[in-house]
Amino acid sequence: MAGSVPGDLRPACAARIRPMTELNGSSQNSRPDEPTLFGAPGTKKEPRNWTPLIVGFALVVVTIVIFAVAGRIRKDEAKTADPYAPNLVVEQVRFSQADNFVGATVTYIDLSVKNNGSRTVVGGSVQAVFRDSLDQVVQTETLPLRALIPHALGGEEEAGDLALAPLGPGQTRTIRLTLEHISSEWNRSQPELEFRGLRFK
Repeated sequence: MAGSVPGDLRPACAARIRPMTELNGSSQNSRPDEPTLFGAPGTKKEPRNWTPLIVGFALVVVTIVIFAVAGRIRKDEAKTADPYAPNLVVEQVRFSQADNFVGATVTYIDLSVKNNGSRTVVGGSVQAVFRDSLDQVVQTETLPLRALIPHALGGEEEAGDLALAPLGPGQTRTIRLTLEHISSEWNRSQPELEFRGLRFK
């Protein structure tokens, strides 16, 4: 019959036309490892271990608290005379002045201090209170304890950290206080001295 499709062509046409489900299935099966555009939705993420981060943060907080408390205690202790202070006897006080490199006058107060106690002092501070002719306080300074130490190359002694020349039991050291400014109303008498925040070896 005219217009009819030969029987040998039907199988070929049928073979070429395949359902979309088969095409999709074959495409997915041919490349199983290819990731999807937004990642495989069924992939499980491993839980993150927060323990090291928490422990590190806790250590930082504890360290800050310890330093804050220690600093506050040291500051409070420095506001009053050290319990060991009565063992440090000032035997002599000498005053001198000199011009520094910028032309300003610097006042030196040299204290001959004897340690009558049983501990070796390596640091601390001294509070000096200056009064006028009416016995009124005109200046108060808290200065570090710096000992006069012989210069390595000879010449005059220089003020250095007391830890470099500790004040041991029964020993005497010259402690130098350096003031870049001193009140003109000071009566030039020996200031009131109080040792504070002493450190020991």
